[in-house]
Amino acid sequence: MLGQLKENILKVLDRFDGLTLADLDQVSLQNRMDTKFVFNDSLLPDVLEKLLIAGYKTLSIDGIRAFRYSSVYFDTDDFSLYGRHASGKLNRYKVRRRSYVDTGGTFFEIKFKNNRGRTIKSRVILDSSNDLDKASGLLVEKTPYDFSSLHEQILVDYTRITLTGPDFKERLTIDTDLTYVLEDRRWPVEGLVIAELKQNRTKSSVFSRLMKEYGVRPTSLSKYCLGVAALADNVKKNNFKPQILMVKKIQNDTTTRP
Repeated sequence: MLGQLKENILKVLDRFDGLTLADLDQVSLQNRMDTKFVFNDSLLPDVLEKLLIAGYKTLSIDGIRAFRYSSVYFDTDDFSLYGRHASGKLNRYKVRRRSYVDTGGTFFEIKFKNNRGRTIKSRVILDSSNDLDKASGLLVEKTPYDFSSLHEQILVDYTRITLTGPDFKERLTIDTDLTYVLEDRRWPVEGLVIAELKQNRTKSSVFSRLMKEYGVRPTSLSKYCLGVAALADNVKKNNFKPQILMVKKIQNDTTTRP
């Protein structure tokens, strides 16, 4: 994505105070409330300018401030994990292997959304993308599944900017340039930003107030489910058709809001 990320966005990012990974540990928020916002990337330079003025800081590693991610999601042959989400059920899981392309490192991660709407994340670092011993142990410990029932299903690549609020009580991730690959099908989702505000408890923040000013409402959107609904056959899609239409509408909306 760095080749696609607009030059004016990179210039704004360079003016933020930088954070180390150790700094970011202050807001790891493995047990949290998530709020997502989706908008056209034409708004992003102005959004970042206002967050800069408000005192937000951005993760910076070796001069890099926008990081490429590559995630492979696991599911059953009939996409039952996706199906629980499509049916609106809580106490549901997402299982993935995430690689940090620019900085190195691969993690196996499990996200569990409980019946109180909280997201609980567990993960282990892998010695290689094929190292499934530790992954298997975490999977059995944290879920009712094992690798006899779960298989690699879909790949999603994107670039992420990670920020913290000035009081270190929130983490904000901004994902752009998503590309999905499922078997021989590929979907580059150009022009879209998915921002996720992670807090210990839902409360007002500069970013959420800014989204309200732009008329961008919180939305429930799963990157994984969006890709499956768009590319997979023989899965329930009705509940995600409005999200796919919303994404396509946002991609075509380059209106600059005040």
